Amino acid sequence: MGQATLLRNAHVIDGTGQHFENASVLLHDGKIEAVGSIPDSALPSGTNGVDCTGKTVIPGLIDAHMHFLGTKSLNLMLGAFEPPEMRMGRALKNLDKLLNAGFTAVRDVGSTTAVHIRNLIEEGLYTGPTIKTSNLMLSQTAGHGDLHMLPKEFNLFHVCDGADECRKAAREQFRAGADFIKVSSSGGVLSEKDDPRAPQFTVEELEAIVYEAEAVGSYVASHAQSAQGIKNALKAGVRTIEHGILIDDEGIELMLVNGAYLVPTLSIVKRIVEYGHLHGVPDFGLKKAHHFYEIHKENIRKAYKAGVPIAAATDFAGCDPVDHGGNAEELSIFVHDIGMSEMDTIVSATKVAAQSMAIEETTGTLETGKQADVLVVNGNPLENIDVLKNTAAIEQVYVKGEQVKNTLNVLQQV
Repeated sequence: MGQATLLRNAHVIDGTGQHFENASVLLHDGKIEAVGSIPDSALPSGTNGVDCTGKTVIPGLIDAHMHFLGTKSLNLMLGAFEPPEMRMGRALKNLDKLLNAGFTAVRDVGSTTAVHIRNLIEEGLYTGPTIKTSNLMLSQTAGHGDLHMLPKEFNLFHVCDGADECRKAAREQFRAGADFIKVSSSGGVLSEKDDPRAPQFTVEELEAIVYEAEAVGSYVASHAQSAQGIKNALKAGVRTIEHGILIDDEGIELMLVNGAYLVPTLSIVKRIVEYGHLHGVPDFGLKKAHHFYEIHKENIRKAYKAGVPIAAATDFAGCDPVDHGGNAEELSIFVHDIGMSEMDTIVSATKVAAQSMAIEETTGTLETGKQADVLVVNGNPLENIDVLKNTAAIEQVYVKGEQVKNTLNVLQQV
């Protein structure tokens, strides 16, 4: 039998929208074995106990849209000229930053490194969060994922046009080890020659990609900022809308009808607006971020009020001003700028984020049988969501039952 740990006398927020005072969580063999009032007679022999009086136990946080880019800045043109080994080395440094901040699962939505980082973690060579990745993002020619200021051979993503090319491109991502497919159905902020208001890919092209994903039991996530690009993606059957800057009433209704998830990534735009000029963000990115940030927040407020399921995510890339480790910034924005309740915000960063990534059967909530992805927090995020931004307040982190961070030093046998 594996090691058992009892987190006791805690304020427990289980990720489903419920919370309990003076409760316990039993971790055993990498799983959550029990939650609530747990008698000593139910504990495995040799159980280690952690007194969590005055602390909160919550599910591990999830960033449902991020990148292991390994670039030195958000000027992706410069990253295209660097050796992949350099980008891989930098990306690996992000694992400890994410764990230290309490992120036990992440979804990489486009990079050259994440498939390999995921595999290295699964081999046991590195410790890190659960990773799901799309491998390379799919883009049309002159689209958001096409570095169209450079010759084609420098592209960091996969360019395809027409339904047949798109179909093959999706198959190639799965061949390379992708867990799902990421497409770009609109222009974007950090691409030079396109506009977030412009749709990209036709519905026919998007439908071909969705078909290939669903054929292998997977799904499609779409970078979608324009109102029409959002609707085209939803009509084609994508599971998640990434960013959703210009979502309109029709798009909101389509999301509700389709049961799709909205992944706003407000954090990256906020960081670019506040600090991008200090860290080499190109002028075209600065201008677009400033133009769309308030519009973005207003449209996410509308979607939230309408009941669209919202998953927390940052679009952080592992470089200034969007280095990993500060990923809980999105939660603060949800509460202070969007008007989400603290409980809804926590659920968005746990249960809903897991659902958006199709991993809700294994993680995202503190429920019996799920993998033990758990945090011990010094403070109560229902009273102050910003406590989750303070990495020092994240005192213990467990990933699949393995303790990967501990600043409490109060382990005792019970």
